[in-house]
This record gives sequence, structure tokens and C-alpha cells, in this order.
Amino acid sequence: MVDEQLKQIGERLRGLRDVLDIPVEEMAETIGIDVEKYEKIEQGEADITISKLMIIAHKYGVSAEELMFAEAPHMKSYFVVRKGQGMSVERTKAYKYQSLVSGFVNHKADVFIVTVEPKPEAHVIYKNSHPGQEFNLVLEGKMELYIGGKTMVLEEGDSIYFDSTKPHGMLAVGDKAVKFLAFTVE
Repeated sequence: MVDEQLKQIGERLRGLRDVLDIPVEEMAETIGIDVEKYEKIEQGEADITISKLMIIAHKYGVSAEELMFAEAPHMKSYFVVRKGQGMSVERTKAYKYQSLVSGFVNHKADVFIVTVEPKPEAHVIYKNSHPGQEFNLVLEGKMELYIGGKTMVLEEGDSIYFDSTKPHGMLAVGDKAVKFLAFTVE
């Protein structure tokens, strides 16, 4: 399932490039990776982070939901997500993002419930940065969070608000998945 989702995201990125006549080099430069890595993303052979999808969406005037889920937002007054019903995508076998704002047109913030499975003897590898600020609230489990050179552990009920331009990354601690609310705004 994850491989199929990566392939579909790659196809949507290629479609965006084709429609807007964007060279591969420009797209790779936009998200700060080399052309070869970007081409692997479009082919569905490599993953792309949510933060990089958000950078592309912002720069080219599309919603991140369209790139992730192939569905454009359509609600203008309010948008309700029932428990367990938000649009979701697994970024890797360990990460699952459930959007809580995907159906609202021109939303100012991106809000996800993120579930991360534990990996034995793991350490924070993926460090992302994106414009704006981010709020995380741990709903279940425990996570190790790396932000700009500092590492801390957050447990159920703990929250953090931070400058998301600083490199950051996280992982589940222990043998239980961590589930947290992630709220980002530019």
C-alpha cells in the first residue's frame, strides 16, 4: 500500500510539473534535493516528506491535499472530520498522516494526526524544516523529538510549539506507537 501511495504522489508531482511546465531541476531546487533524488520521487521509488510537499504546494499554488490525496478541498464554511475518518496517507511503513483539514478550501493551517510505529534501536534520521511554526500534542505513547540540535522526550499530554524552519524530526520511544496532533502554520 505504501509503495502504491508513493507512486501516486510521484504521478501527481509529475502532472503538476507538466501542467505548469516546470523543469525537473527547478522542482528539485525548490525542495533542496538533487535532480536524481527528485526523479526517483516522481517514479515512486523514493519518499518525499510532508514538509517538502507543503513547500511545493505553497510555491505553485495548489493544496498539499491535492498532492497527497488527489482530492481538492471544497468546503468553505466548516469541515467536520469524524473520529478515524480523515484523509490519510502512509508516508513510509512507520508514518501515517491523517489530515483534519483536507476538505476546507484555502485553509491557513495544516493539521494532522500523525501515527509513528516504533523501530528498535532507531534514532532520528529524517530532519525536515519548512516555513512557519508547528505545534505538536502527544495523544498516545512517547516520542523523542529533535529540534535544531536539541533532543527531548515528550509523553502523552505533553505539547511543544516551535519554529519549524529549524531542522526537526521525531521517532516513537518504546514498543508502542506514538500518536500526536501536528498543527503547522506559515
